[in-house]
This record gives sequence, C-alpha cells and structure tokens, in this order.
Amino acid sequence: MTELIRNEIRFPAIAHKKITAAFDGGRLTWDGGVLLLAQAERELGICSQLAACIADPRDPGRVIHKLDDILRARVLAIACGYEDADDLDALRDDPGFRLALGKLPSSGAGLASQPTMKTAWSDLHLQPDSPPRGRSQTRTK
Repeated sequence: MTELIRNEIRFPAIAHKKITAAFDGGRLTWDGGVLLLAQAERELGICSQLAACIADPRDPGRVIHKLDDILRARVLAIACGYEDADDLDALRDDPGFRLALGKLPSSGAGLASQPTMKTAWSDLHLQPDSPPRGRSQTRTK
C-alpha cells in the first residue's frame, strides 16, 4: 500500500520571503496553528475592520505597533489558548506569532508586549480584563 506523507505546508510570502511549515525540527514556534488562524483572519479582514471602527488617539509619529496589529496579536493569542495578556511577553519573539503578524523572525521590533497592550487599551478607554459594563464582578452560586 502506498503511503503519502506531506513534509511541508506552504504559506503566503512575508516581505518577499517564502514561508513553509516543515516538520524537520528547524526553527520552532510554540503554536504553528497560529499561521492558519492568521491566514483566515486576514482573508476575512476581521481585525482591520474592527480597528477601523476605533478612533486611535495615539500620536502617529510615535506609534510602533498599529492598532490592527495589536488587536490581531491579542485575538490570535486568545484563539491559541493564551487568555492572559501577560503571555504576549513570551510570544512577542515567537517565530510563528511574528510571521502571523507579517514580521520576519529575528528582525525589527518584537510584537506588542503586555505593557504596550495595556497602554493601548487605556488610551482607547478599553479594559480587556474587565467585565462588560452593567455586570457585577461578584459571582453567585
């Protein structure tokens, strides 16, 4: 019986560089599934559309991380099971997450860190870890 084994998966290029998921133990990521999620998110444009709905009061000349990239990093982290924004500190240099956000591994600034995310949320008057307005923080049994 013939067995077909696929050794690699190709993704869209980033900065004119070919991106391939291989299973040979080369440069590793914590979560390779983030590349699939990022590709789906980009095709749907979810984070770009959401960012377009939010007024960004930050000084454009001082912005390192665009709002849609901050939202995308948080959404992808949550989708991969990283609920806590503190996880972004560890993921900011992860090759898979960097590629998912359109950045090459080991080049340029890392992804938005937890403090950057918290500052952006404060500037935008968003509180990601707070309960929705009108809901009590107390729980009943």
